[in-house]
Amino acid sequence: MNFTAIDFETANRQSHSACSVALTIVKDSEIVDEFYSLIQPETWFDQFNTQIHGISKEDVADSPKFPEVWQAMQQYFTEDQLVVAHNMPFDKRILQGTLNYYGLRSPKFKTLCTVQSSRKLLRTLPNHKLNTVAAHYGIPFNHHHALDDARACATILLNQEREFGELSLQRLIKQ
Repeated sequence: MNFTAIDFETANRQSHSACSVALTIVKDSEIVDEFYSLIQPETWFDQFNTQIHGISKEDVADSPKFPEVWQAMQQYFTEDQLVVAHNMPFDKRILQGTLNYYGLRSPKFKTLCTVQSSRKLLRTLPNHKLNTVAAHYGIPFNHHHALDDARACATILLNQEREFGELSLQRLIKQ
């Protein structure tokens, strides 16, 4: 499989509050590259969010704003590209909200949610949260660090591809 796994962390509940983003690039079912950046959002930091991921306003003070980060990552969002996330509705909402906030063009791409693939394929798990599914596959990671989360998501999908076959995952792709 070829895909890009994405994960955002946010400063607050606003859809344009991305404060970090990571991509894990997979070609021929192998992780071949990764991208990570802190982002300086043009909004406030909610203490609740900071407690979850540990990123504060001070941490991103010298970080680029999203348009600069988007320049580096937009190549992975093309019509024929599959983009994967664990809880795709969240990450897609943040991407769309941030693009809209800055007046940037929204790309079209295919999506697959590993929460959904896990619900369909791993029915015996007590829940399908990222840490639960990662533990099922023995994937160590630092939860709520965007790069670790993107890498865990990619590794989950690669494990599901090996265990259940690519065809079982192809049916879950949304255009």
